[in-house]
Amino acid sequence: MKFIPFSVLFLFVSSFFVHASEIVVSGNDTMQFDIKTFEVKAGEPVTLTLNNTGNLPKIAMGHNLVILNKGISAIAFGQKALGAGANATNPLPDSVKDDVLANTKLLGPGESDTVTFTAPKETGSYEYVCTFPGHFAMMRGTMIVK
Repeated sequence: MKFIPFSVLFLFVSSFFVHASEIVVSGNDTMQFDIKTFEVKAGEPVTLTLNNTGNLPKIAMGHNLVILNKGISAIAFGQKALGAGANATNPLPDSVKDDVLANTKLLGPGESDTVTFTAPKETGSYEYVCTFPGHFAMMRGTMIVK
């Protein structure tokens, strides 16, 4: 029997598995995401979970997480969403979704939502934001695609 070095075998076997990034972010009653920056690999699957760890009612302190296309500012997008009619029950109007790469649903206290998407092939920084009215000024961060 021929001996195959473990490292060669490992590389061969691992090439058949899809490597996915799993990101978990929490939002709270002080309008903060606990993770301000995360990295993913270009073109690879990403599983993103948002947890609302707050206690205030959804109508007063709901949270979502919206990852924007490259070059879209979270502040400018938040203002655009408000201008398009974003409100406490519909924080992401259909008319602004062309600027969105991926998004979670609006969450109340103790709720979570998971979305799966493919990271862009273009490397760089992609901002994310909570679009619940008024939250975009503080609840934002950056996804870095490498």
